[in-house]
Amino acid sequence: MLFLAGFNFITQVQSFGINYGQIGNNLPQPEKVLELLQSIRITKARIYDTNPQILTAFAHSGVELSVTIANDMLDVLMDPQQALQWVNTHIKPYVPATKITGIAVGNEVFTGDDTSLVTKLVPAIINVHGALVQLGLDQYIQVSTPSSLAVLASSYPPSAGCFQPELTAIMTQFLHFLSTTKSPFWINAYPYFAYKDAPNGISLDYVLFNPNAGMIDPYTKLRYDNMLYAQVDSVLFAMLRLGFNAIEVRVSETGWPSKGDQNEVGANAQNAATYGRNLLRRQYGNEGTPLRPKMRLEVYLFALFNEDMKPGPTSERNYGLYQPDLSMAYNVGLSGSVSTTSTSSTSSSTSTSTSTSTSTSTSAPTSTASISLTSSASRHHKVYIYTAIAQIQTKLDYFLRG
Repeated sequence: MLFLAGFNFITQVQSFGINYGQIGNNLPQPEKVLELLQSIRITKARIYDTNPQILTAFAHSGVELSVTIANDMLDVLMDPQQALQWVNTHIKPYVPATKITGIAVGNEVFTGDDTSLVTKLVPAIINVHGALVQLGLDQYIQVSTPSSLAVLASSYPPSAGCFQPELTAIMTQFLHFLSTTKSPFWINAYPYFAYKDAPNGISLDYVLFNPNAGMIDPYTKLRYDNMLYAQVDSVLFAMLRLGFNAIEVRVSETGWPSKGDQNEVGANAQNAATYGRNLLRRQYGNEGTPLRPKMRLEVYLFALFNEDMKPGPTSERNYGLYQPDLSMAYNVGLSGSVSTTSTSSTSSSTSTSTSTSTSTSTSAPTSTASISLTSSASRHHKVYIYTAIAQIQTKLDYFLRG
């Protein structure tokens, strides 16, 4: 549930979640994070590990959690017994008190730098799911893996969506698993990157969900008034080309940075607020994409907090809705407050309450035609930062407890 300031009442938005990253030295304690989520009535979150503190803190809260297995654990999970041991160690002790609803096996593995992991991914996924079956947890927890849009060889127009040729065989195996288990295809989709790479060729209003002329797919005649929906439908068409027409696509990450370096065009608080607010309004309406208008699109916004320990360009540390002290980085229209008590060893919180102010943005009426929806600037660096930090703790915990 979310309180949208512009609507003046509490409403159920079942398809919206948020990514809760932890690469910072001043972030609030998990108990305080839970208080914040409950305050703004967000009931779904995704974390990039299986942090025991978070899993314990979120017990009996009703918040649905998706957890992540680090990329470098795939080799271990090739062994069904090791996968069973992992689930017994990292999942079983916390359910059903903690509402774990999803396990992400790896992150952007299909397009990662370590190509040796690609062939290990599907067997690892199958083994994790098999472990859940053995423990009677498969009816509650779905297993999948988030992919970047770089898995697509073509994405414009959406009806031309197709996977990279070298991924066809392994992707077919993966989609067969998703189809059989009725699990979703998770995609990390960032219209921001496409705009940053071609600001003179893409309408800012189109990527921010603002009113705009949109584009019409010349083959399907479907009209798209925002890039995120076009990106999702390009994935749906790619799956259709491999013979799969009933798999749900969920957006595991999307967002807009509130600050960036000089060359990071469009990275500012006004655009971040506009993107987030307009996305929330679409979520409030339980919208689907033009290809699947009656199936609401589930979206996880990146991210909950700005994370000060992430290397890379300035934008990487400025995707969060909130600062570590719980003050708002940019206002997307959520309303809530958290008590003013200490939140971490290095910072204390301040009371947070959103206002109902609005933000707008304008852009030149540039054309969206012939612009690829997959940006050359990928999220791989962010994913590997999360993986590199999380995998050390995960493997240590795994072998010490195993």
